[in-house]
Amino acid sequence: MSVEILGTYAVTLFLLIGSGFAAVGVLGLLKFNDSMTRLHAPTKVGTVGIGALLLASVGHSFLIGGSSMHELLIMAFLFVTAPISANFIAKVNIHSRSCETPPAPLQDSTWSTLNVPEEEREVEEKPS
Repeated sequence: MSVEILGTYAVTLFLLIGSGFAAVGVLGLLKFNDSMTRLHAPTKVGTVGIGALLLASVGHSFLIGGSSMHELLIMAFLFVTAPISANFIAKVNIHSRSCETPPAPLQDSTWSTLNVPEEEREVEEKPS
């Protein structure tokens, strides 16, 4: 087998994987009912699907003799921005109370809050 045939098989595999992940993301977006569960499918599954499709594009451009780094930049931008935007959308849903509120911490009232225990509120004076 030549390198071109192996490269074509690799591009085909990336296309199939990417389109499969993207299809699962679309089905999850259509099937889930509320916005918090809808958020999970396209951000997690769709990112992997788009990444595989972009890898197929990079592989194809190398097979035809060109070099394309645009896809790698798109992939880096996508992997950096998708979790951040998903986090912001989830925070908006929680603060607008359009979804079920997460449960309060069980034992510690200072966990993940700005509350400071009483014994830690005093600031130690440093000797000059």
